[in-house]
Amino acid sequence: MEYRLLGRSGLKVSTITMGTMTIGGKGVFAKTGNVSMDDTRRYVDMCIDAGVNLIDTANIYSFGTSEEMIGDVLGGKRKNDVLIATKARFSMGDSPNQGGLSRKHLIAECEASLRRLKTDVIDLYQVHEWDGQTPLEETMAALDTLVNHGKVRYIGCSNYSGWHIMKAMGISAADHRHRFVSQQIHYTLEAREAEYELLPISIDQGLGVLVWSPLAGGLLSGKHRRDGNALEGTRQLAGWGEPPIRDEERLWRIVDVIVDIAQARGVSGAQVALSWLIGRKAVTSVIIGGRTEEQFRDNLAAADLKLTDEERSRLDEVSAPPILYPYWHQLQTASDRLSEADLSLLGPYLG
Repeated sequence: MEYRLLGRSGLKVSTITMGTMTIGGKGVFAKTGNVSMDDTRRYVDMCIDAGVNLIDTANIYSFGTSEEMIGDVLGGKRKNDVLIATKARFSMGDSPNQGGLSRKHLIAECEASLRRLKTDVIDLYQVHEWDGQTPLEETMAALDTLVNHGKVRYIGCSNYSGWHIMKAMGISAADHRHRFVSQQIHYTLEAREAEYELLPISIDQGLGVLVWSPLAGGLLSGKHRRDGNALEGTRQLAGWGEPPIRDEERLWRIVDVIVDIAQARGVSGAQVALSWLIGRKAVTSVIIGGRTEEQFRDNLAAADLKLTDEERSRLDEVSAPPILYPYWHQLQTASDRLSEADLSLLGPYLG
């Protein structure tokens, strides 16, 4: 297992993170999985034995049950220096103040997460989604308070747009507050929109990148092909709408290349898709989840798979995103003055 610094911090995390959304199975989250306590213990041990040192959860996952089960498994102590990341933002009740990123909600939910996780401190506390109604100054001040009070060690964001992140970073700098060290994003071979703004921002601002649903809800595992049962066993068929698939034919073209490389290497398609992500510029760690021991074991093996330059080129080409404005204009007229962050998107298109 390789370990990488999480953004502009001294914290090292494994290139694979254990995800926990399938744990608990309450309410709508039953569509993603219903991993039992016994299985959770086995999967946590399996991941730790493989070198994983970060477990990612959220207060909203099965409405606190995921955090409770992880807290029970770790037994109130950190086993083998395991790091815990969790998140807050979504509504945890019917009260109008039980959601969002207000000072009241963030501090209350952090304290609730600490109780459920049976720990004194959360290693990485992430705002789970944008809140356009709470002043960002209030949100950043609340996060700063949590760090200064020793309840949180590092802070990050998730599902922010480029301008959201840059506004938050500007407020942190202007007010001399703790800054985000990472962002958690959706990024896969099928969905490469993050390359327009989010990855260049990570390179420019020194943010770590944690990738959620790196297999597009199982669609890039190589098990699903272009036939009548293409979605069988996926979250889409269960009614879970993430991620949206806007061009199904393009999806299957990507899967065809994944499967071809996987068969030639004697590995799974999931390992190929995960290895491609682990090798992408700015990516720190990919978050794997699953409902079975087989899925976890297979995904963990991706940490040791190194794709060749030719294999990467094939995957890059079949999944390449269109160059939107203003990037096509920059490509044509600004190629003599591009930064490292610019080149993360435009570099492959230069002669």
